[in-house]
Amino acid sequence: MQNGLTVLDLLVFLFYLLGVSGYGYYIYKRKQNAQLDSKDYFLAEGSLTWWAIGASMIASNISAEQFIGMSGSGFSVGVAVAAYEWVAAIVLIFVAVFFMPIYLKQKIYTMPQFLEQRYNSTLSLIMSIFWLFLYVAVNLTAILYLGALALNNIVGGDSFHVILVALAVFAVVITLGGMKVVGYTDVIQVTVLLIGGLATSYLALTLVSEKFGLGHDVIAGFQAMMRDGNDHFHMIFPKPTAGTPQVEINKYLALPGLAMYAAGQWVANLNYWGCNQYITQRALGADLKTARTGILFAAMLKLLMPVVVMLPGIAAYVLHKNGGLQAEMASTGTFNPDNAYSAILTFLPNGLKGLSMAALTAAIVASLAGKVNSISTIFTLDIYQRYLNKDATEKKLVWVGRVTVLAAMALAIVLTWKDLLGISGAGGFTYIQKYTGFISPGIVAVFVLGMFWKRTTGTAAIAGILAGFLLSVFFNNYAVAVFGPENLLWSAFPNAEGVYEIPFLICMGWAFFFTVVLMVTLSLLGPATNPKGLELEPGMFKVNPQTLTLIVVVLLLIMALYVKFW
Repeated sequence: MQNGLTVLDLLVFLFYLLGVSGYGYYIYKRKQNAQLDSKDYFLAEGSLTWWAIGASMIASNISAEQFIGMSGSGFSVGVAVAAYEWVAAIVLIFVAVFFMPIYLKQKIYTMPQFLEQRYNSTLSLIMSIFWLFLYVAVNLTAILYLGALALNNIVGGDSFHVILVALAVFAVVITLGGMKVVGYTDVIQVTVLLIGGLATSYLALTLVSEKFGLGHDVIAGFQAMMRDGNDHFHMIFPKPTAGTPQVEINKYLALPGLAMYAAGQWVANLNYWGCNQYITQRALGADLKTARTGILFAAMLKLLMPVVVMLPGIAAYVLHKNGGLQAEMASTGTFNPDNAYSAILTFLPNGLKGLSMAALTAAIVASLAGKVNSISTIFTLDIYQRYLNKDATEKKLVWVGRVTVLAAMALAIVLTWKDLLGISGAGGFTYIQKYTGFISPGIVAVFVLGMFWKRTTGTAAIAGILAGFLLSVFFNNYAVAVFGPENLLWSAFPNAEGVYEIPFLICMGWAFFFTVVLMVTLSLLGPATNPKGLELEPGMFKVNPQTLTLIVVVLLLIMALYVKFW
């Protein structure tokens, strides 16, 4: 085990920084007039290839909260946490086949634009403001805080604030070049992320192999890990009974067995992958074939992500269980699951620690750049151009977009500098899930009904957004006190503090269900004909043989994974 960085580690990391910066500058110089065209700046219209779209979606998705949070969940609950990744792959198929033809037909730049075209400007403005607040105060700050914290743990010492500013500056430099630079540099970012992440997973498995006296053998290490940590290799947790230990109840509260597949997992993933400017923006400027292929490429990569971000956590659990991580317990006497990934990194040899640091930085910077680019796009096109300066030139819009990038990142630094929002207390992964999860049911209901049921009205949509939030708060905080811990809709269980709660994903599912019921009821009470209803043309959801082949391959792989780890 070794702490700190060697000269070789620093050289590897410097090579990564220069490589990404140089390639980004090359992409920017290839089209120097990009700043005159807002469509090219915000969407890189027509210039992102399918592999750039797919890689950019994954690079923007995987960040410090995945490396730390999902690895920690791997330590605590095991392979079951991969449900978020593998269900996402199925949802990406749905988005590619059904959502993208509608988005591209509407010729939108942003999600608020879609809401205005389908419903009204009031809903669009409400959601523009909400998304800006969410992206800055929740996502951007959490990514920045967790990223700086993780890298500071690797570097050692007290460099948190220096790293924080460095990450922000690096992300801003990339983002100022526009969506094209973000998209293509994300290809390098996701490549570094995968190589560094797989190197860490390889090391973790060889450490397990050596711990059990099996030599330096990655296959033997994986087999030993499955034998010794068999309880961590099951996707479905059984429903707790009166005699179930608290540790197993905690697992069920986080991932409630088959019940979470009834709605909660789908709602969370549909909101993130189908209704989220941060993700969909990568494909909005492409033609349908390119967009679909890119999204399905992202689905393929999602199948691999648990190997990169979850497997080291399970390896850390097995090593800890067998006395292999005693140094990480020296100060507190206990092992914090969120330290699982960094604990494995301390065993990396010279050079590979620099590579893993580059992989983590790539994940953080790509997420920051993608998020701040979306903030810039929504503010510039949905607020500035619509309400503040309707006659703004293309050059002016791009200028405002760049200023917004700087302002959003500066605000994130201020909020993160002394952790004003309390991210450390809630935990970064929990912090993000908590605040985005409350609004997901309403957003998904509004988008899905708006796309596929012409009669859905604007009044129903506004009511749905509000009801989705209020119902989520009710089910999460008050339902047990009002209706008791057990009924036809839910079973509540005691958490670590002894307070009965309904599993979060179950709450999300019921909030979505009742929001849909409310929206359908209000729409039926409205006019029989809605002039803003979308016309779905015959054949618009048809896929070509190549796309169908990709879909079948993804589904077969997911089926095989669930059969193996059920």
